[in-house]
Amino acid sequence: MIRVQNLKKRFGPVLAVDGVSFTVEEGEIVGVLGPNGAGKTTTIRILTCYIPATSGSASVAGFDVFGQSMEVRRRVGYLPESTPLYPEMRVREYLHFRGKLRGMNGPSREQAISRVTERCWLGEFVDRPIGHLSKGMRQRVGLADAIMHDPAVLVLDEPTIGLDPAQIRETRNLIKELGQRHTILLCSHILPEVEQLCTRTIILASGKIVASGAPTELRDKLTAEARVVAEIKGPTEEIRKGVGALEGVSGLHVTITDGWVRLRIEARPHQDVREAVVKLSHERGWPLREIRREGATLEDFFVQVTAEQHERSVGR
Repeated sequence: MIRVQNLKKRFGPVLAVDGVSFTVEEGEIVGVLGPNGAGKTTTIRILTCYIPATSGSASVAGFDVFGQSMEVRRRVGYLPESTPLYPEMRVREYLHFRGKLRGMNGPSREQAISRVTERCWLGEFVDRPIGHLSKGMRQRVGLADAIMHDPAVLVLDEPTIGLDPAQIRETRNLIKELGQRHTILLCSHILPEVEQLCTRTIILASGKIVASGAPTELRDKLTAEARVVAEIKGPTEEIRKGVGALEGVSGLHVTITDGWVRLRIEARPHQDVREAVVKLSHERGWPLREIRREGATLEDFFVQVTAEQHERSVGR
């Protein structure tokens, strides 16, 4: 549904997008992550025909974004992070206006407005001026606009920004539902949101793709999957030295909580040190009240790979 090959974009001397290539298959919900300046928004703007690329190729629903931009726009619904709206227009008027721009006739617009205002919880606000709505409500108007023409592809940039917790939950449920009918490219800084919604994740840093895969696959690549948390009572320095000397332990962070020594143990990849910690505690007569393996999160992986890419970029 989306094909990107060796995409590059320069702004003067700055290479904002540096040889990005990826595909999104029909029906996928793919998350795009990256720190500020990673090239996420630039890539999205190229795919939605807002700006041209310097080189490379990209297509959406089989249409080239450079030579067939109008065909691409007909098949894409785009919700930018800062939704551009006309504050003096009422919600219904705005949606009618947007429908006309897309070539929808009167009956089609009426049906679409009824459908999207219900799905985006705008029914009681449909006749209010947009300028009188909260930021979260305006975000809903932008989402209603994005899905109004029932596009094949949805590009959502921070879709839950400005929403309250109940609205965030409803919007996430809506995105899941939309994923049954649309291919979705989702940009978000909320990593648990990406883990919850996306079948696959693309991580950008310094204009390059530094990782791609299902959230679970990315977490499994991280050495933090071997982290162990334990709480032991006994002499702090003896515990530190004893646990630190165990085979497979690569790092140790110690804090004191209510008289208990709390350990965050970093183990080498594919090693589980829990049995050795329990054995050491028993041999030394140290009470042990907690031991558990702490799995890596997508946030752990994100921080690690983006930091590594930054170090490589600085070192060039």
